[in-house]
Amino acid sequence: MKEDHQQFKSGGDGTAIMDADAIRKAIRRISHEIIEQNHDLSRLVVAGIPTRGKILARRIVSHIAEIEGVAPSFGIVDVSMHRDDLATRPRVSVLELTELPIDLDARPLILVDDVLFTGRSVRAAMDAVASFGRPSRIQLAVLVDRGHRELPIRADFVGKNIPTSPGDRVRVRLEESDAIADSVTLIPSTSSSSS
Repeated sequence: MKEDHQQFKSGGDGTAIMDADAIRKAIRRISHEIIEQNHDLSRLVVAGIPTRGKILARRIVSHIAEIEGVAPSFGIVDVSMHRDDLATRPRVSVLELTELPIDLDARPLILVDDVLFTGRSVRAAMDAVASFGRPSRIQLAVLVDRGHRELPIRADFVGKNIPTSPGDRVRVRLEESDAIADSVTLIPSTSSSSS
């Protein structure tokens, strides 16, 4: 995949990695790649991991419908109670209802998240999906892959790969959840900024 080496400015809040236009282009490219790899879009399920993965999944479904005239099914996969690191997390996420089609069996499923880091959220999402059926295959789409996997998980569709240190933070802001322009910012581990 060709990397976008556009330079964004650094500030007290970190380094801007993607602006709204770069995010829009990444989502559109991911949508095209999904179309190329999934032939029966009417059976495809695109499910987002709350909060921002859900928003990105809605955008991907919308793009696919605009491009192909067929909208995949949209779903939400809450991972809160399926995580294996609940005891080490500073706070438990707000629970959100998992919504998936009743007939998930033998349908391709694409999980969508904003940032792929350790792989634990994705593993938890796969555990949650198993409660609803057995998809023919599960693929993963992420806006940002920052490396440092703790589990053997790889994204099939990536908006941008960015090099990070394990202690760095990648902050994704989307208009629908944050009421500000879309952006991705890298916050070095030495920064004292809060999310």
